[in-house]
Amino acid sequence: MTSSIAQSTRWLDATAQAQLVARGKVTATDLVEAAIERIETFDEPLNSVVVRWFDDACVAAADVDGRLAMNKPMPLFAGVPTLLKDLWAHSVGHPMTNGNAALQAELPISTYDTTLVSRLRDAGLITLGRSNSPELGSLPVTEPLSFGPTRNPWSKEHTPGGSSGGAAAAVAAGLVPIANASDGGGSIRIPASCCGLIGLKPSQGRITMGPERDESGLGVHFAVTRSMRDTAGLLDAVCGPDIGDNVITPAPNRPFANEVGANPGRLRIGLLASHPLEGKLDPECATAARNGASLLEGLGHDVHYSHPAVLEDPSFSSRFMAIWATNMSLGIQTMGKMIGRDLTEDEVEPVNWAMSQFAEQMSAVDLGVALAAINEYRRQMQQWWADGWDLLLTPTLSEPPVRIGEHDASPNDPMAGMKRAREFVSFTPPFNTSGQPAISLPLHVSADGLPIGVQLVAAYGREDLLIRVASQIEAAGAFLLPPA
Repeated sequence: MTSSIAQSTRWLDATAQAQLVARGKVTATDLVEAAIERIETFDEPLNSVVVRWFDDACVAAADVDGRLAMNKPMPLFAGVPTLLKDLWAHSVGHPMTNGNAALQAELPISTYDTTLVSRLRDAGLITLGRSNSPELGSLPVTEPLSFGPTRNPWSKEHTPGGSSGGAAAAVAAGLVPIANASDGGGSIRIPASCCGLIGLKPSQGRITMGPERDESGLGVHFAVTRSMRDTAGLLDAVCGPDIGDNVITPAPNRPFANEVGANPGRLRIGLLASHPLEGKLDPECATAARNGASLLEGLGHDVHYSHPAVLEDPSFSSRFMAIWATNMSLGIQTMGKMIGRDLTEDEVEPVNWAMSQFAEQMSAVDLGVALAAINEYRRQMQQWWADGWDLLLTPTLSEPPVRIGEHDASPNDPMAGMKRAREFVSFTPPFNTSGQPAISLPLHVSADGLPIGVQLVAAYGREDLLIRVASQIEAAGAFLLPPA
């Protein structure tokens, strides 16, 4: 049995929890202790929180309470508990494993904060630990050999998605109201779809990847949430460049929080409700997209079947995978530096080792050709929006959440999981390549009771438009309720 505060705050969003602290209704310590209680009560079957630093969180909460007692100005999310994804999110004094068994055994302690982690702390969020992630974030499910699979709060036999599956499961289960996530091929949007959450992938360069990662790559970092006001407020708190950034998105004209509830006007929206490469699309996912289109039409928007022609380019997968494999190889090298020695083949999951070996066989010219092809793809993709479209509406995934174990490697084919991933994830990677902002919204439930997300994609730098439209849909009462 959970305490009254743990129960009463379980389904409040981060903004509401922070307001309770600001008004003196509860303390930051109350919120943190309540979240710890929920994790200890509900997380065992989910396995979403795999590294815990509860004592440090309680110290941080006491510090917030002390500053409040002295009437010091407080940030938007002061006292709100959260989690960091166990993937490239360094937090000084705390371990990070990237889902790898060798790092799990040695638990290397970070000596600095990733810039985003510092900004999350400056926003008032208090980190309780790390959420589960597949090794190096390589698969769209969260089933690392190190910590074991994370399960979906809607159905324990199904995946919460990946790679931010631990984060999404924790938020969907009401353990914390908001959690750090990252997205290199859909890893914010995929688990948001699987768990009935909001998952915004910001534009490339909207949030710094400092101090050591590259804004021009496929990956971005942000969060999964349960409300648009949390999404917008957190984006305001963490967006912007840092020293040395090589891609910087133009600054917004006003705070993103001001876009919540703002009238988006009548928008011209393209609908893609079929598989662009003639692959399999589950009828439930197609229905979710078409129902989303009907909802948007009912809100006054102009929706037509249309999409960028480049989405039908069959060479996209090989272009994307050349970069993806290179990132795996670099990630393995970096993890070796974290523990002071090279990782061996038996210390890396087969799919990631196979990709790293593929990357090591590529020449500099091979990589250059892939990068040039991606640049061409990005320009062709963004042209559709330049031609007069405001948004693209698609299913987030090709299937509802799959069962645990479907992405396992086989003894004879270490790439079996990645091949399965291509069937599951058809609609998210193109927009990592193009750098555009995209959001998964919780709009549909399958006949089996599993959440199915719908994706909206805007022109580069237009998170403001996504927030306006998504908050319009939220105000219409269309978002799914939590699984509880």
